[in-house]
Amino acid sequence: MNDSNKQMKYSVISGLFWKFAERMSSQLVSVIVTIILARLLMPSDYGTVTLVTIFITIANVFVNDGFGVALIQKKDADGLDFSSVFYFGIAFSTFLYLVIFFGIAPLVASFYKMPILVPVLRVLALQLPVAAVNSVQQAYVSRNMIFKKFFYSTTIGTLISAIIGIGMAYFGMGVWALVAQYLSNTIINTFTLRTIIEWRPKLEFSFERLRGLFRFGWKLLIQSLMVTIYGNLRSLVIGKVYSAKDLAYYDRGSYYPNLIVVNVDAAMSSALFPAMSHEQASVERVRAITRRAIKMSSYIMSPLLVGFAACGTTFVSVLLTDKWLPIVPFLQIICINLLFRPAQTASLQAIKAIGRSDLVLKMDIPIRIFGLASLIVTVRFGTIYIAFSEVLVGILGVILYSIGCNKTIGYKLKDLYWDFASNVLQALVMGAAVFGIGYLQINKILLLLLQLIVGGFVYVLVNVICKNENFNYLVSTAKEYISRRK
Repeated sequence: MNDSNKQMKYSVISGLFWKFAERMSSQLVSVIVTIILARLLMPSDYGTVTLVTIFITIANVFVNDGFGVALIQKKDADGLDFSSVFYFGIAFSTFLYLVIFFGIAPLVASFYKMPILVPVLRVLALQLPVAAVNSVQQAYVSRNMIFKKFFYSTTIGTLISAIIGIGMAYFGMGVWALVAQYLSNTIINTFTLRTIIEWRPKLEFSFERLRGLFRFGWKLLIQSLMVTIYGNLRSLVIGKVYSAKDLAYYDRGSYYPNLIVVNVDAAMSSALFPAMSHEQASVERVRAITRRAIKMSSYIMSPLLVGFAACGTTFVSVLLTDKWLPIVPFLQIICINLLFRPAQTASLQAIKAIGRSDLVLKMDIPIRIFGLASLIVTVRFGTIYIAFSEVLVGILGVILYSIGCNKTIGYKLKDLYWDFASNVLQALVMGAAVFGIGYLQINKILLLLLQLIVGGFVYVLVNVICKNENFNYLVSTAKEYISRRK
């Protein structure tokens, strides 16, 4: 391996380490906070905020996606590019806020017959201008691969917002405790990141630069918009057809498995895309990075997801109390669906990195059409069938993205499928052992600890018996990285 490849390898490893550390620290706090809030608040409170955050999330796509990715992908992006996107983002996000304040908030409250949604949506939408600032900062950090900055800003924001949310919930402020937690997290994260990075916007603006970035970013913007709307469409339908409590069960059942995926998936996306973009002239290098990413991420995520599904009932009963037990089936189904995520994420980053944003859009359209059709069919049968339909969409997604990956970087389909399926199969062996232990009639706290210990032991044992190469690679790479830092 030449010096350039070694340097890129260590840059990717460093990026993954700090992004993973950032996600782990923030999500560890988030898990503790959500457990405490779940005990203090009612499911209907979560259902109300879930409806509101859906509309904020969709609006955030216009603010965060497209231009931010284009800034990272563009080889010669300079201060004028960043400043142009910065000022445009603030202006456009302010316009979106006014639309939500005067138009969307009253319409949403009327549609769902929930007057509380008007003030909640208006307050939570204050995230948008702040998020516009943060998106440019994040593009700067990602482009320069200085992910340690993310670790500091995210950790500080998560800790302070957690204190605010728990304090307000304790004093009986209900849904506003969740609103305050979400909003303060965005504000503090953005302010902290601004103080620790060197970049500052200059008094300059170029429509020509903006158009150039938009030519690449608009396809990814449309794709992200489709993914976001589709991803939240099930929640919107459940909130309308069923009840806020049903929505809360569905949402919380999705939330905890996604905590696992966010830690690994966000680290992959943030660290791999800039690395692949630097290597976009070499298809072989992009393919090598992609393949290693799929192997390692599925190696890490598969046992976590399978193990979580196997001990889901014990987890919910011990930590969230029995009033949240209805989320268990949703939790288990979402874990199955997310097993396909590593292959999707790495394939998507590879296709984007070599500049084929058009192909991303072409692949995503049939996935969303199929997802919409499955939602229309399953909505009449109940929320559990709606969750099952997500698994079918996940399978179609990994098939189409893998075909695109094969077409662009020559990653053969049989190699791609086996690279993540082999880890899933080994994790299923571990999951069977953990699930079996769940039938023991012992104290639930001890049962949960026993399931975690046995699960870890069995997975390592299976790794050794099957001679899983990822285990050895992880150990050797960690040693190299530590040695190099010394």
